[in-house]
Amino acid sequence: LFEHELHEHEYLGEYARKQLLYYPTVTREKFRNEGRITELMESGKLFSGLDLPTPTLEDDRFMVCGNPAMLKDLKNQLEGKGFTEGNMQHAAHFVVERAFAER
Repeated sequence: LFEHELHEHEYLGEYARKQLLYYPTVTREKFRNEGRITELMESGKLFSGLDLPTPTLEDDRFMVCGNPAMLKDLKNQLEGKGFTEGNMQHAAHFVVERAFAER
């Protein structure tokens, strides 16, 4: 769906072709892309795989969503590179979606 059909969708195709980059990855089995998002970002493999430059404070923003452990790791990683967390009242380099169901 994300790799083929969405780009041809009657209403969303135009936007998907221009703005959606899909990079499927797994952590527990063989696949064309393997690894945790934090590892893929740190190594640069995510960005090279998407043919994108390494993110910069001047040009890039992130929205982070996922399980609490991943959110913590990614937040620390981004802050370690100088990115700052924002919220609805204060724009910054990244926001964290905390809607994930906790145990």
